[in-house]
Amino acid sequence: MQETLLSVKDLKISFSTGGHWAPVVHGISFEIKAGETLAIVGESGSGKSVTALSLMRLLPPLNSRIEGTIRFNDTSLTQMNDSAIRHIRGNEIAMIFQEPMTSLNPSLTISFQLAEVLMTHRGMSREQAEAEAVHLMERVRIPSAATRAKDYPHRLSGGMRQRVMIAMALACKPKLLIADEPTTALDVTIQAQILDLIKDLQKEEGMAVLFITHDMGVVAEIADRTIVMLHGNIVESGNTEVIFAQPEHPYTRALLSAVPKLGSMKGENAPLKFPEIDRTTGLPVEQPVSESEAITESKAAQPPTVLEVRNLRKYFDLPNGLFRKPAGRVHAVENVSFSIAAGETLSLVGESGCGKSTTGRAIIRLTEPTSGEVLLNGRNILNISQAEFRDTRRQIQLIFQDPFASLNPRMKIGEAVAEPMIVHGIAGAAQARQKARELLEQVGINPATYDRYPHEFSGGQRQRICIARTLALDPQLIIADEAVSALDVSIKAQVVNLMLELQEKLGLAFLFISHDMAVVERISHRVAVMYLGEIVEIGSRADIFGNPQHPYTKRLLSAVPVPDPATRGTKAKLHVGELKSPVRPVDYQPPVRIMQEVSSGHFVQQWGDEWDLRKAI
Repeated sequence: MQETLLSVKDLKISFSTGGHWAPVVHGISFEIKAGETLAIVGESGSGKSVTALSLMRLLPPLNSRIEGTIRFNDTSLTQMNDSAIRHIRGNEIAMIFQEPMTSLNPSLTISFQLAEVLMTHRGMSREQAEAEAVHLMERVRIPSAATRAKDYPHRLSGGMRQRVMIAMALACKPKLLIADEPTTALDVTIQAQILDLIKDLQKEEGMAVLFITHDMGVVAEIADRTIVMLHGNIVESGNTEVIFAQPEHPYTRALLSAVPKLGSMKGENAPLKFPEIDRTTGLPVEQPVSESEAITESKAAQPPTVLEVRNLRKYFDLPNGLFRKPAGRVHAVENVSFSIAAGETLSLVGESGCGKSTTGRAIIRLTEPTSGEVLLNGRNILNISQAEFRDTRRQIQLIFQDPFASLNPRMKIGEAVAEPMIVHGIAGAAQARQKARELLEQVGINPATYDRYPHEFSGGQRQRICIARTLALDPQLIIADEAVSALDVSIKAQVVNLMLELQEKLGLAFLFISHDMAVVERISHRVAVMYLGEIVEIGSRADIFGNPQHPYTKRLLSAVPVPDPATRGTKAKLHVGELKSPVRPVDYQPPVRIMQEVSSGHFVQQWGDEWDLRKAI
């Protein structure tokens, strides 16, 4: 029988606010045994992450209060002094945090930050630690690991930063790994491999895992037991297979019904709303229309094209030497072309680092493209000055991937939503404040929190604030860069449904950048698949999900976790190899690609032997 590694009894957590203690976790108890994986699922703000932070003694001592007992290896963590708990952290209990950009030091290289952990906890020399750091980066499949180790965090994509955090957490082979949304920023192929890696380490080291997530597919794939939390209470717990097969609590049933399932859109011609969950009661929300009723498509026979992208390229120079001459170039976006009509959603999918986010940023000129054309309502917006583009930018808005980095930490969230309306002269101060409160309520944020700061909200709540700010300018096109990846299923449903309603009402066009293939299937009209900066397949949702042609598209779809524990272990492990690098010599000339139309509007890039799946990716 496995020994109990962690025991939590009657844990209560309160925060000091307004002169009194506000309880957020109400007397929860659970155990984790060696080698076991326990998943905690629930709403954003339900107390999942706060519980994890309390186990590591990372809550601020001046305004937080922890009651109850937390025992690790039969030693009380709550009674340990600071020196003893520092030895436990990272060495015996490691944690993967939800937001990698705020967890990594922006002024230190990736190599230094990984090596520091190894030198502190494993007594390695600097040389040994830096060599091991590269090895750890390779294990989590960061391409060109030896080169990227010298980079600073801002030079890595969100998914790559998260992989660095996972490597850091696994560096000391801890007995307990607390994983707080560890795969949220990762595409499905990397997610599948990271889950496999964690499971392999469990077998090798007898490591236990406390897995905090809102992805029920991941829970079904990895968890032995599951705890469901709502408003700081455990409402259901037990064997994962039993909870999925016979959920007892209404909230658990509602949570499982709201999970998007790959293949559920077969036979549907238009995007479909998600079933929603009431955040107060945890019960399903009665929909004004049948759940099976799709959002109606634009009534216009041929809706006008809002955005047309032609042969877009974006290269980043890699300077070297004293005079910083380019030693090579990152071909982040290579000859990308597509169009989006009013009232249409085109989803851009692919692995982290494939160029999805760079494409979105190049369109809105947050990073200037190397070449190509971006036509907004027929006008090439790359040929106009930044002053002219300032007014044009109102028509294109971008929801960023990292909500914490895109909100000013010194600005109240209500002011952040109202500011664009004031800056662009759409509304006066009083009117903008009123509209901001309405927008916050639309995306599920209590308007009474108007005067709070970003750090007072969970990751999911911050993303909803960013979405409210984006809607403030009534844009024609919204580029949503992983806009719902940080949200739990109920808020994801609300936000996506809101986007669909706005699209139907206002004829909005969406470029939806995501790695969540089940959500992409649910809301897309068309889908473009990217690999190493190029679109390798593009077509209608039915074509991409029902008749994928390119090997890479098939690989992405096969990696999607299935929210059914009964299927656990039935999928073959993905081949783990070195990700191909987008770094090219300065004089590199990209090969001519041929896109073949296999059916009406369904184009596939021709491929050769390099796409033998034993060698590819």
